[in-house]
Amino acid sequence: MFDYIGDRLSNAIKNIKGMGKITEENISDALREIRMALLEADVNYQVVKEFIASIKEKALGAEVGKSLKPDELFIKLCKDELVSLLGGDYVPLETSKNPTILMLVGLQGSGKTTASGKLANYLRKKHAKNPLLVACDIYRPAAIEQLKTIGKSLNIDVFSKDKASVEEIIEDALAYARENKKDYIIIDTAGRLQIDEELMQELKNVEEKFKPDETILVIDAMMGQDAINVINGFNESLKLTGTILTKLDGNTKGGVALSVRHLTNIPIKFVGDSEKMDGLSEFYPERMANRILDMGDILAIADKVEGMMSEEEALATARKMKKGDFNLEDFLNTLKQIKKLGPLENILKMLPQARKMGLNNVEINPKDMAHIEAIILSMTPYERKHPEVLKATRKQRIAKGSGRSVEEVNRLLKQFEEMNKMMKMVSSGNMKMPF
Repeated sequence: MFDYIGDRLSNAIKNIKGMGKITEENISDALREIRMALLEADVNYQVVKEFIASIKEKALGAEVGKSLKPDELFIKLCKDELVSLLGGDYVPLETSKNPTILMLVGLQGSGKTTASGKLANYLRKKHAKNPLLVACDIYRPAAIEQLKTIGKSLNIDVFSKDKASVEEIIEDALAYARENKKDYIIIDTAGRLQIDEELMQELKNVEEKFKPDETILVIDAMMGQDAINVINGFNESLKLTGTILTKLDGNTKGGVALSVRHLTNIPIKFVGDSEKMDGLSEFYPERMANRILDMGDILAIADKVEGMMSEEEALATARKMKKGDFNLEDFLNTLKQIKKLGPLENILKMLPQARKMGLNNVEINPKDMAHIEAIILSMTPYERKHPEVLKATRKQRIAKGSGRSVEEVNRLLKQFEEMNKMMKMVSSGNMKMPF
């Protein structure tokens, strides 16, 4: 997500590293590089023009203090402008009624039905809500079956009704929701090949009769600048309250995310960042700006980890890391937690300076994780807590017991030692960040 833009911006900022001060001459190349990066990433031309003009004006008018170097100040200005461009503050879902009604709309193929399931899963897991999915794509039986399949896999109720109008389905779904104490109703409406007046009228009728708390447009991020026309087209007929950008984990440069809020004033509420049913993330502009500029997204990692270990366990682990007492027993427990988070490479991408360290392109074979686990499990509890005792004969026994080679055992021990050093640096605050 945003790797393309991030890489180009990082290269642009290198141009002014080591400069004594910021001048129009020494930032001109950087600004030119940034302009090209944003345009090639499908950011709207007018947005790029305003973005560059704002950074230039603020950079040339800024005083470089002792605490920040010119390149650090320039990064800070870029970050502030990105945050503003992405919408400033996080815009949460409305919760004004019980049940709260969310209506999802969008073109066919945007991922609307899958997004409905992901949203229901998010509400249940993150906010302990009891959602109801409502199948209202009465023109495509396959869409109704898809929603039922998603609901079954998540153990979330799906309401559907044969030979009924959309309004009748929603009316009965509301009654069912009240009887069964559902907090949220998520309406999966019919997709459109294009903005069709007859089908749009159907949505307007639903909006007028049931007054949804949220009308959320699901947009395929790979559409590029056409997404702006789609948003404006829907917003002319409906009162859109937000968007969900899907497929940001795919082959997309992410430019639409930098254009949506500025050009339409419709906030991005969520992004689809994996194909799995938990692959929906809240859209925090500051966090996204940090990721674009390779500053990491530690809070997103914390959100994923939340609920997987108690606060006491997390504090105990942090203390061990800081003191350098993090051993292979702790590492094994951490591996088990990591496996619950999904692909490890997605977590590595959120670490500060991930692109600089080459972690954004890391591919991890799940079998490698299993091999590491087998090696550690072949150690005695004492050896896991005191890896310094692992000499040749012990390593041979561990290799034989795990079905791996001595070389793999040595490699794991070396990597663990290096990881321990890095964690001590992070914990002690010695790992320098851009500002």
